[in-house]
Amino acid sequence: MGTLLVGAILLIIIALIIKSMVKDKKSGKSLQCGGQCDRCKMNCH
Repeated sequence: MGTLLVGAILLIIIALIIKSMVKDKKSGKSLQCGGQCDRCKMNCH
């Protein structure tokens, strides 16, 4: 029973992380760029 509970909690946490990543991607944020192009040393748009 404990294994199922821990597994369910982990699945919920993973689903929330993925949901947050999708939301950030749709709003134009990226995992590589924090949106601070003035501090970015890469090829920001």
